Amino acid sequence: MRFLFFFIACGIFLGFAPASQAASFGQVQKFLVDPMFDVSAREELNAVLVHESSLLYISVEQDWWNSLDAVLQSALQNNLQLLAGEFERTIYPTLTSTFGPEWSPGVDGDPKITILVHRMKKGAGGYFREVDEHLKLEFPDSNEKEMLYLASDFVNTSLAKAALAHEFTHLITYNQKERLQKIKEEAWLDEMRAEYAPTLLGYNNTFEGSNLERRLKIFLQNPSNSLVEWQGEEQDYGVASLFVHYLTDQYGVGVLVDSLHSESVGIPSLDEALKQRGFSGVDFRKAFTDWTIAVFLNDCAYGKEYCYLNQNLKSLRLNPTLHLLPLGGTSRLEVSYSTKNWAGNWLKFVGGQGTLSLKFQVFGSLTFQVPYLVQAADGTYKIKFLDLAGTQRGEFFVLDFGKEQKALLIIPTLQSKTLGFGESEPLFPFLLTASILETAPQKEEDVIRGLQAQLAFLQSEIARVLEELRARGVGTTSCASFGTNLVLGMRGSEVRCLQEFLKNQGAQVYPEGLVTGYFGVLTRQAVMRFQEKYAAEILTPLGFQRGTGYIGVLTRAKMNALLGSSL
Repeated sequence: MRFLFFFIACGIFLGFAPASQAASFGQVQKFLVDPMFDVSAREELNAVLVHESSLLYISVEQDWWNSLDAVLQSALQNNLQLLAGEFERTIYPTLTSTFGPEWSPGVDGDPKITILVHRMKKGAGGYFREVDEHLKLEFPDSNEKEMLYLASDFVNTSLAKAALAHEFTHLITYNQKERLQKIKEEAWLDEMRAEYAPTLLGYNNTFEGSNLERRLKIFLQNPSNSLVEWQGEEQDYGVASLFVHYLTDQYGVGVLVDSLHSESVGIPSLDEALKQRGFSGVDFRKAFTDWTIAVFLNDCAYGKEYCYLNQNLKSLRLNPTLHLLPLGGTSRLEVSYSTKNWAGNWLKFVGGQGTLSLKFQVFGSLTFQVPYLVQAADGTYKIKFLDLAGTQRGEFFVLDFGKEQKALLIIPTLQSKTLGFGESEPLFPFLLTASILETAPQKEEDVIRGLQAQLAFLQSEIARVLEELRARGVGTTSCASFGTNLVLGMRGSEVRCLQEFLKNQGAQVYPEGLVTGYFGVLTRQAVMRFQEKYAAEILTPLGFQRGTGYIGVLTRAKMNALLGSSL
């Protein structure tokens, strides 16, 4: 490896060149980076150029590079050379011929793209900064280059190609949408296209260890995450990946291409693309509603629209939230939920015997789609839709529930908003009331046999759900540390761990002491009290005086430190 040295009378120093100038092999440059991704929340770092090809400059964070011995440096260089070759042979020609080219020669007048490899937070594979496409006169934190950023944890793994393809798709989208059409694409759709790029290139063909497998596991842990609210969390990528693979299965990659070149953005651009591709009677609402049914059924026997054609997703089966009705007599179960626009909700009702009444109610002028599936005793389903007819409530009945019809699945989705989504979308409540109505008298022995059959079914259903959850690792989160960011509205074992932790901090932090697994207002207030208690370590470095209620890097670090000291 060669390095460029400047000899000065008082010593020898590595030379630095402005990031806007063409680099030379072995040269060290200073780059601005995104502190939200950087492992140490740095805003800038030095990097050394370790590989150059006809399309790429690849620089590596200098501190990390220097920490590697000669063998590891050689192995890294070899992997980066292979990655550059794959980019030139496959990634670049395939993605540019599909979606269109990136800006070239670009803001710096150099047709080569710069890749910066640096240490990032756990789970991050890379990122793209639009600001780099502008001059420093416009944006002082620009590197003035066509740039992509890759995580050091990924470049020595099989996921490196997928990460590079994903980020390069963002570079293309910026040029095709924002620079040429002067239109800002919505983040969720930008990410959806990027999520499909590895599949388009064949990198998900081998499912085990693939990026698609990672996304599927994330999706199954939180399937009710909103598709359109984009916070850059792992769960956002999970739902985006599962939906885009369904969309392209059903309607082809051309829908993504046409939406990119549309003068519209987000949902309207996909509606235009579906119409342009000749899919009569299909719009985004129908596609999304069909998808919510497909991720549960995933069986083409009910119709092509209710299954995945991708062989790696043929075994996908989503576990709904289970509600148990009393086995005998009349009963009434009322449950309330909150949801965001374009988030799936899968709610299953079992138990009871007689006529099942299901009432659905929303509050305010909202647009919901409410498909429901009735499962017969032989295990087959009938797909139906509740017609709200422009009102805020609706009701349907399932006859002979508990005998001929053994289960009900309802999948309500809020579809009111179609444009202008951001990092935080509001929650809207809806109410479900399930009632078992009186039926004609039955012989005592028939009732007993019916109740015994229902009990056996419920036991087997619970056992099945628990076994699938254990197989997927759901519910096995350790409370020994916190590894992900947490925010208002989330549910799950990580939130339960958070509430246990806050409860152990005492009544001055969490007086209610509730451990529900739901990150609600009381939990947020407790987090704010905790942050203000340790303000010097959590809030002051960020310039805040009051707690935010958001569990980010510094809050997690303090919580993990306290957990460590208590072990």
